Amino acid sequence: MIDADELAFLDGIAQAELVRRREVTPLELVDAAIRRVERLNPVLNAVVTPMYEQARAAASSKLPRGPFTGVPFLLKDLLAPYRGVRMTLGSAFLSDFVPPHDSELVMRLKRAGLIILGRTNTPELGLLPTTEPKLFGACHNPWDLTRTPGGSSGGSAAAVASGMVPMAHGNDGGGSIRIPASCCGVFGLKPTRARNPLGPDFGEIMGGLVVEHALTRTVRDSAALLDVTSGASPGDPYWAPPKKRPFIKEVGAPPGRLRIAFTVQAPTGVPVHPDCALAARDAAQLCVDLGHELTEVSPVTDGIELVNRAFMTVWAAGCASTIDAAALATGKKPTPEQFEPATWAIYEMGSRRTASEYLIAVTVLQRFSRDVARFFADYDIWLTPTLSQPPLPLGSFDPPPEDPLYAQRRAAEFVPFTPVCNITGQPAMSVPLFWNSNGLPIGVHFVGRFGDEATLFRLAAQLEEARPWATRKPPVAAS
Repeated sequence: MIDADELAFLDGIAQAELVRRREVTPLELVDAAIRRVERLNPVLNAVVTPMYEQARAAASSKLPRGPFTGVPFLLKDLLAPYRGVRMTLGSAFLSDFVPPHDSELVMRLKRAGLIILGRTNTPELGLLPTTEPKLFGACHNPWDLTRTPGGSSGGSAAAVASGMVPMAHGNDGGGSIRIPASCCGVFGLKPTRARNPLGPDFGEIMGGLVVEHALTRTVRDSAALLDVTSGASPGDPYWAPPKKRPFIKEVGAPPGRLRIAFTVQAPTGVPVHPDCALAARDAAQLCVDLGHELTEVSPVTDGIELVNRAFMTVWAAGCASTIDAAALATGKKPTPEQFEPATWAIYEMGSRRTASEYLIAVTVLQRFSRDVARFFADYDIWLTPTLSQPPLPLGSFDPPPEDPLYAQRRAAEFVPFTPVCNITGQPAMSVPLFWNSNGLPIGVHFVGRFGDEATLFRLAAQLEEARPWATRKPPVAAS
């Protein structure tokens, strides 16, 4: 059998190919991944609900024939219910909640041949860009254990970066795939709105802000995974424009000469750390070297304060509806002591919003989306830093007792770039092209037109070939 450490840093497609050639069995892959989780998780706290018994049973049975047959995978502990396995959303209020069915996404993951090993750490209700829930404790960044892995898919990003699994589930309502991808030095693509299904429980979440996908080590894994999970399911309220061909065929296809808009200025005006600006400028120069046309310009941001208020109205209403729906599902009455102070403050904010205020906010966001769409008539890609700062120290979002909304304001300062694409529904990716002088990964953000993941995959593969990152291993991986 191939060396365990070498196996851990093969991507999912390579692991599946070993299974197809019968050089390794699915059970051997699963056991190797479990051993790695057991070795690293006491340090990283990335996996919060192991599913080892189910995984070994699946690996020992006849698996579906798919592109990832036998490959270990992890689910984030937020959305994507798996029948019979607890799903807490990082909250003590749901610490014993067990969903009665699989989501459509989970069924598609299983049909692709993936074997699910467990669920990964996430902040309470996925509300913050760090992964430090009171229920499970902080998840640690594999590149520096004192730093955040990002959020809300922080556990999944830490698991992929450290070699526990080649890819792991994530979702994104304000940057929750791209933020931890940047912090942990992995590839994170947020697909177009409604590219992946949210059923059977949801048609849309938070007015369309939230999408499902994954964090991966390689571009081709992300593309191949999106091929097997994407597409409308019966009853969906709307769906993304159909792809012209499989996404995996875009990987390695020439992107052509792209017109790329570029800025290091945050739309909200918050300061951008020199390392994050340097990462974006370095990526811009790389794109020029690859033959693309760069113009330093940004979408129109007139009225951005109104847009931010509208986003927060939808965000808070989404928090309130999540807690109220959890109360209906469990038969329990939510009280402040069952939630973290920051979560309860957002819940109360959302509960005070009227239906009229919510619909006006949605209208504001839709108008902003049309402004951004007009900008993309002239550009194929918009390039920015992913975040305004490198991975922050753990504890940076802890609110003082007298100011529970501090964490949300701090979050807005940290993530000024990513929420734009949740508002507009456009696909976007964080690409790990840069590490700073402290050895911390700094992601670079690329935004595509609505429905055009194909161009992003073609560009990402070109960047990956020019500056490979998949073989970079964080210090914890060698421990």
